[in-house]
Amino acid sequence: MKRRTFLTTTAALGTAPLFAESAIHTPKGKAEHCIFIWLGGGMGQIDTFDPKKLGDNLSKQKVAGSLYKAIDTAVPGVQLVEHLSRTAKVMEHVTVMRTVNHHVIDEHAFATNIVHTGRMISGNTIYPSIGSIIAHEKGAASSDVPPYILIGYPNVSRGPGFLGAKAGYVYLTDTETGPAGFTRPEFVDEKRALTRERLLQPLMARAERGSPLADYQEAQEQALHLSGPRFMRHFNLKEEPGSLREAYGGEFGQRCLLARRLVQAGVRFIEVSHNLNFMNGTGWDIHNEGYKNQHLLIQELDAALSALILDLKDKKLLDKTLIAVGTEFGRPAQFDGRGGRGHQGTAFSMVLAGGGLKHCGAYGVTDELAKNPVENPVPLVDFHATIHAAMGIDPAKELMDGTRPVPITDGGKPVAALFS
Repeated sequence: MKRRTFLTTTAALGTAPLFAESAIHTPKGKAEHCIFIWLGGGMGQIDTFDPKKLGDNLSKQKVAGSLYKAIDTAVPGVQLVEHLSRTAKVMEHVTVMRTVNHHVIDEHAFATNIVHTGRMISGNTIYPSIGSIIAHEKGAASSDVPPYILIGYPNVSRGPGFLGAKAGYVYLTDTETGPAGFTRPEFVDEKRALTRERLLQPLMARAERGSPLADYQEAQEQALHLSGPRFMRHFNLKEEPGSLREAYGGEFGQRCLLARRLVQAGVRFIEVSHNLNFMNGTGWDIHNEGYKNQHLLIQELDAALSALILDLKDKKLLDKTLIAVGTEFGRPAQFDGRGGRGHQGTAFSMVLAGGGLKHCGAYGVTDELAKNPVENPVPLVDFHATIHAAMGIDPAKELMDGTRPVPITDGGKPVAALFS
């Protein structure tokens, strides 16, 4: 290139935007709530949402493959395993992201953390969970409820990290009793509760604005505001018709039904954790003999997920509510010595439903044993970015960890095919 041509070209570039608008455009969805169903232990994609040829885990010469037969769904060309028959009928509202992947060591704690936060554990920073980020960015849709409720056991991976206590969660482990600490003792009436709040005010007023103590004060004020029957009434599942409760199934299903009630109440993000006394003794972590009753676990998920989709649709809430089904990694097609499966992060399935997205039944294609993506890989950060974008949140927005800016996702890009 001649010197004059080079100078002319670079001068023209200097007057143009650094990036074309299309290169930085982020889709913006209109979902108002998110229900995040957590299948702890590692749901096997090949035995649920990404079936392949049938395998044999009992013969001496084990044959890699799915444990269950595949069935057709409401979306032509998309199949699920036979134990997801109810979900198969509502797949027009669902997209299975079959090529989600991460390169974290296939260990439960590390993988659970990265799926919840989108980042590896850091020595000097505690990153916020996806629930806390959405709570921080959107707040509750009603002053009568918190923005973030966890139905399951508390864990740092689900917490607010550097965002502080006000982006934290209220949690419960039992749908019968609801969250602890929000029901006043009988001897503490409204007048006495107000007196206690006034006694706290001079102490809390000393908190410096923006300090951790000030964040705690805000969280404490919210907790005091929520205490009492106005908030606790949302946990009374007996108000729901018996036929609907039956459709959702057992305790896990009741958690999903409660999540729908909490959406109606204005909670922005609800995580429903499947950490119960599992029917197969091992849950989704099906090493060795854990596979034997895995089909019961899948059927339980099938009943709850399909009922939640139909219930939200009936209440005109499905387009406003994004359902996400997450797990820390998948399972390989090969079997271990006693017929179970190990861990796999190279390709696994996560599920999105509702939320006003343009659903297609399944997105991405894996190889013949569901081990690696062959079409449309979805790095975990892109899955996070898709959820944020569906909720109207810019995944590139920077949050502040003290004086250090931290983007909501680590370079994640929403899957454009799911947005109109």
